Amino acid sequence: MIEVRGLHKIYDRHLAVDNVSFQLLPGQICGLVGPNGAGKTSVMRCLAGLIPASDGDMTVAGYDSKNDLIELKRRLAYVPDDPPLFDDLSVGQHLQLIGRLYQVPRYQEKAMQLLDAFQLSEKFDAGATTLSRGMRQKLAVCCAYLFNPEVLLLDEPMTGLDPPGIRELLSSVRSRAEAGATVMISSHLLPMIEGICTHYLVMKHGELKFFGTATQLQQRYTGTRSLEEAYFAAIDETNDEPNQHGCEHGYESSTLEVVA
Repeated sequence: MIEVRGLHKIYDRHLAVDNVSFQLLPGQICGLVGPNGAGKTSVMRCLAGLIPASDGDMTVAGYDSKNDLIELKRRLAYVPDDPPLFDDLSVGQHLQLIGRLYQVPRYQEKAMQLLDAFQLSEKFDAGATTLSRGMRQKLAVCCAYLFNPEVLLLDEPMTGLDPPGIRELLSSVRSRAEAGATVMISSHLLPMIEGICTHYLVMKHGELKFFGTATQLQQRYTGTRSLEEAYFAAIDETNDEPNQHGCEHGYESSTLEVVA
């Protein structure tokens, strides 16, 4: 489960996330959509505990992000766009590391099943630096799936994937949700993910434009002929109300991520 209440994130007086609130239950898949600079990555990085929120409360898998961050991270997997891998490790060694860190029973067997599913088994001994962009993405997803997290955050996970890879990824996301995981998947384009999402969170300039089901999205924007048209209607809405922090909207920091 994910519960967010009044989330704000400010970088040097630029408001990247402005008062975002929502709740997702186990088994639900939320498409986090919006144009570049909407605040999507900032929301995910706050949820993952990689950057602190400037204000607001977040509960992930039953754990508070302020007081139970270690327990929260044990139950959450975050796959960023262009995931950082270890240059000195092979594909198999990445999965071995995750399996041992999270004390996954029979992790070797589960790792091979994941590599087979994502057509990576032949790369078991290959170094991370030899992988293509799409293969790196697949390996990161395999690492995330290996310890069966309760919450999955996937930031533009289809980048670099070929059509079969996209199909396998989306199918796997649906399977994870059916098994009880809460999933948030971000994308610039709604058509890429609309076949699997139960809910949508639409953002623009750090603001929450809509949160709800696909049916609710189209009901709110009557006159739109498709889910995609309703999405564009949501992001085209204007809001002239000043934000409470007196900051500028529409900025996402590019920060260096260090994983220990």
